[in-house]
Amino acid sequence: MFFEPEYWLVIAMFATFIALIFTGFPVAWVLAGVGIIYAGVGYVTDMLNWTFTGLDYNTLKILHGRIFSIMYNWVLVALPMFIFMGLMLEKSGVAEQMMHSMQKLFGNVKGGLAITVTLIGIILAASTGIIGASVVLLGLMSLPVMLKQNYDKPIALGTIAASGTLGILIPPSIMLVIMGDQLAVSVVDLFMGAVFPGIILGVLYIVYIFVYGLLNPSKVPLAEDHTAIGLKDVLRVMVDILPPAFLILAVLGSIFMGIATVTEASGIGALGAMVLTIAYKRFNFAVLKDVVINTMNTAAYIFAIFVGATIFALVLRECGGDQFIEEGLNSLGLGPYAMIIAVLFIIFLLGFFLDWIEISLIILPLLGPVIMHLDLGVNGFGVVDNPNLVWFALLVAVTLQTSFLTPPVGFAIFYLKGVCPPGVKLTDIYKGVFPFIILQLIALTLVFIFPDLVTWLPAKVYAP
Repeated sequence: MFFEPEYWLVIAMFATFIALIFTGFPVAWVLAGVGIIYAGVGYVTDMLNWTFTGLDYNTLKILHGRIFSIMYNWVLVALPMFIFMGLMLEKSGVAEQMMHSMQKLFGNVKGGLAITVTLIGIILAASTGIIGASVVLLGLMSLPVMLKQNYDKPIALGTIAASGTLGILIPPSIMLVIMGDQLAVSVVDLFMGAVFPGIILGVLYIVYIFVYGLLNPSKVPLAEDHTAIGLKDVLRVMVDILPPAFLILAVLGSIFMGIATVTEASGIGALGAMVLTIAYKRFNFAVLKDVVINTMNTAAYIFAIFVGATIFALVLRECGGDQFIEEGLNSLGLGPYAMIIAVLFIIFLLGFFLDWIEISLIILPLLGPVIMHLDLGVNGFGVVDNPNLVWFALLVAVTLQTSFLTPPVGFAIFYLKGVCPPGVKLTDIYKGVFPFIILQLIALTLVFIFPDLVTWLPAKVYAP
């Protein structure tokens, strides 16, 4: 298969894209530029009778309709709304409030501060869905406290990085919104399917930290001023958790109960986050301006990549990119589940140097048809549409979460390093994230072995 001249164009496109990524040019322009250049290359090679792609610059006229279809997609309206929600919550001071009260609650537990950080990471994940914001906020808020309490650097840094990455998986994840659009599956099914894997991962983190505290008490010491826990402390935590919990319930509850679409729920979330910021007396024009500008920048970045990826994917498919991938996977002679493992491994490697956005927009649409036709036998309980794709999307989500922590290019590592004090080295973060990578691989294995962890909840909710 690799001797087909069109397939050499596919390989060259990928190689050119990867090479240009490291030049520092914006990814969106790299994607668009490579697509346009290879449209011309395909036209020339067709003229010379080297290939039969059918490519010319008239092919790019198709892009007009595709780009406008992105703009008209109401599901994608949820992206800027969820981004606004997450950024506004970051400004509200909710996380700091929870940090103080929960630290008091777990003050007598070895590793209690790390458990507090993990729980806040879970809550932030369920209310923001933005990894960069979660890692940075947790780092700024908790790392100085953990170091002051004489926590061992690796466990402190690993906890923060791993907890911050939960936002990629736990709904309302903006990654799941994009995956649903690209794979043509229900975003609601993906949100529901992510609930159990997210809970499993959070529980694994907490259990690990608790056991680590029992075995290595000197590395996760108690605060010098810790006191006995009273009913007042418990009530304080409940009061502080209630506002973000209510917001999560309003957003996810309205989606899961069928009261609102994902887009409508994102509007509820954005409004709710602003109300919380007002209630905590953190709202002013400067805050609103900052959140709106950052929302615009982040959304523009994502949608620019959408446009670039659309150009790249169109030319790639005209060169036979989808056939290349399908034939390449089939040529391995693997069974359906072994093929899934091979695909996840490739995505894991791609996650070292590509953002999840590029992987979701370029790779998933090419893999979707292949996965859909595999005889996987994933149980949709007669309710879930395309259970194979829903399960596969969640496997990819957990895999990409793992790649966020994996040296040397894990994005969460560098998000955290950017807010660390000078005394913290990259090697400290590498040591800290390693146990959490193992935990993520355990969670990935469980989701792989038990697909019902993904499909049972949406089937149960929507069962007639």
